[in-house]
Amino acid sequence: MAPKSDSPPPDSSIDPLYHLLRLLPYSLLRPPRLRLKLPSLTLPSPMTVYCLILLTYFLVVSGFVYDVIVEPPGIGSTQDSLSGAVKPVVFMPGRVNGQYIIEGLSSGFMFVVGGVGIVLLDLAMDRNRARSVKVSFGAAGVAAVVVAYVMSMLFLRIKIPGYLG
Repeated sequence: MAPKSDSPPPDSSIDPLYHLLRLLPYSLLRPPRLRLKLPSLTLPSPMTVYCLILLTYFLVVSGFVYDVIVEPPGIGSTQDSLSGAVKPVVFMPGRVNGQYIIEGLSSGFMFVVGGVGIVLLDLAMDRNRARSVKVSFGAAGVAAVVVAYVMSMLFLRIKIPGYLG
């Protein structure tokens, strides 16, 4: 048997104003019948999701967070010892953990080009495409991967002279 509770039921208030306010407005007014539509959110297309992921990848590998926190200069400069002229420097030489803004963006762009090349190589393996399209995707994918690798190695050799060589 359940224990009895000593609390009074909700309608057993002695206050007459409570009963009046509880009944009066709702006997004169009635709520409107609203025909509201729930907002429907459609999923983004696969290409939109791919582009957002690619943009996020570019920002991460180009050092965007580093650039925001440290605020390095966009490009550096050095003075030529012979002529005394000031020459622009894109890569911060000798410092592996530091970068100019342009250096990070160009390296990040090369990584994205390599990633797009791999995606093109994957598209070239689709059996439902025409042979000419597959060859075009394959050639563009190989070219993108090779260009990205060669340029990244060039950037690394400029950044750290004497490394890998």
